[in-house]
Amino acid sequence: MKEIKHIINDPMGMHARPAGMLVKAVAPFASKITVTAPTGTADAKRLIGLMKLAAKQGMELTITIEGADEDKAAEALQAFLSANL
Repeated sequence: MKEIKHIINDPMGMHARPAGMLVKAVAPFASKITVTAPTGTADAKRLIGLMKLAAKQGMELTITIEGADEDKAAEALQAFLSANL
């Protein structure tokens, strides 16, 4: 199991565009990827779940990756988060 912590820097938080991009970024991976924010937990492969988190700028996200390709998924997610959130 891998865990990534990331503080949202985007002034608009995790709105529809970055949430959709996150879903597309994790889609190729077989691992189970879960995003936890102070407002709740969501499957990273489900757009509506991510939107319900209502994650705002300054909130810390904890992304948990568990599965056969977790190392590759963690690397890709770290790059995605740094560039987009």
